[in-house]
Amino acid sequence: MTMPAQHDAAETAQGDEEGALLVAYANGDPDAGRDLTLRLAPRILAQAVRMLGDRAEAEDVTQEALIRLWKLAPDWRQGEARVTTWLYRVTANLCTDRLRRRARAVPIDTVAEPEDDRPGVSDTMMGSARMTALAAALAELPERQAQAVALRHLEGLGNPEIAEIMDITVEAVESLTARGKRALAALLAHRKAELGYEDD
Repeated sequence: MTMPAQHDAAETAQGDEEGALLVAYANGDPDAGRDLTLRLAPRILAQAVRMLGDRAEAEDVTQEALIRLWKLAPDWRQGEARVTTWLYRVTANLCTDRLRRRARAVPIDTVAEPEDDRPGVSDTMMGSARMTALAAALAELPERQAQAVALRHLEGLGNPEIAEIMDITVEAVESLTARGKRALAALLAHRKAELGYEDD
C-alpha cells in the first residue's frame, strides 16, 4: 500500500506516528521498522510482564506480537485504527492464551504460598508468588472478562481506551470488569489481603 509522504506527515501531526512508521516500513524503509520496534517493544514487553509475571514468556509474546505486526504491515489501513491499540489487543490475547495453557498445566490449588520471611513481599503487587496466583486466577475467568480486568487493573487503562482495544462499548467494559472482579474475589477470597486485591 503506497501512501504519499504528505499524508504520512499529516498522520504524524495528528499523533499516529506509529502508523506512519508502519506504512513507511511496508513501503520498504528498514529504518522505519527499526524505529517502530524501538518505540513499541518496551510497551509490549511491559504489558506482557504485568499480565504474565514471567519475563521470559513476556519476551516470547513481544516477539510474536511484533512478527504479527510486520506480517500485517502491507495491508495496514492507516486512519482506521492505531497501531498501539491493535498491539494492546494482540498482546492481551497472546497473554490470555498463555495464562490458560499455564492454568491447565498447574491447578490454582497447587500455587505455592509466598515465604513469610521474604522482605517486602506484602508491599508489592508484583511479587512473583502473587502474580503467579493472580495469573492463575485470571486464567479461570471467561476470556473477555480476563482481558478487561487485566487492561484496567494491571495496565491501568481507562474504560474508553479498553473499549477501543476490545472493540466494545464503555458500558460493556464496565460490566466485564465488574463481573471479572467479583469472580476474581471469589477465586482469591482466602488470599485477598496478601494480593492487595481489596484495595483495587
